[in-house]
Amino acid sequence: MSSPEYPEHVARNVAIWTKTNAEYTGPSARKAWTDELDWSVFGGHPESELRALGDVRGLDAVDLGCGTAYLSAWLARQGARPVGVDPTPAQLATARELQAEFGIEFPLVEAAAEDVPLPDASFDLAVSQYGASIWADPARWIPEAARLLRLDGSLVFLRNSTLVTLCQSLEGATEQLQRPQRGLSRIEWPDTGEVEFHLPAGELIDVLHASGFQLERLLELYATDSAETHGYYDFVTADWGRKWPAEELWIARKRS
Repeated sequence: MSSPEYPEHVARNVAIWTKTNAEYTGPSARKAWTDELDWSVFGGHPESELRALGDVRGLDAVDLGCGTAYLSAWLARQGARPVGVDPTPAQLATARELQAEFGIEFPLVEAAAEDVPLPDASFDLAVSQYGASIWADPARWIPEAARLLRLDGSLVFLRNSTLVTLCQSLEGATEQLQRPQRGLSRIEWPDTGEVEFHLPAGELIDVLHASGFQLERLLELYATDSAETHGYYDFVTADWGRKWPAEELWIARKRS
């Protein structure tokens, strides 16, 4: 079966994630499959405390931009019925290897979050932890999440904060603004070729409302006092994250 034809930004990101997939096939990917769910790259914000997802037992869930599917695996261990969706075959291959190793089975679908080949109203929960939430166009993936969700279903996603995005240079997050907020949307990183999407909060709320969602919570996550800079996601230091929120956790519900 041939791979789907993707929009330009998806194809670029798939090529990059294919090259870097080796970063996720070793102990870090395996560890992520066994860890408790934490909503921050710095740690210290576990789901058991934030309760962003609540009780997921018996829920049909879709993980948009699942990568190696560690979040889907966590959902399965909690009694949900997850489906992992990702456009990168290499990432899904790693997920399948880990499924076999840990004996946890759930469907994996090769697709971009902007166009998911699954039926309308198939899920109670849609999630994204640094997947679709930053790599997919919010003008397309959020309406697609709404299509996939049943009425009263939840959308929960984690992304970089607007502030860290405004302050990020090629060397990492600084204490000075590096770009204007006006017009902030698609960002192309010249050092890697990656394409990310970062709408300011006000504009993102408008997209959610236009897609039929009601925003329930917006949590700005700071690094804890004991946090250390992440070994891979080192574009923002723990010290920066203690002063300003580097991450945003969004919780919305489909109302119409």
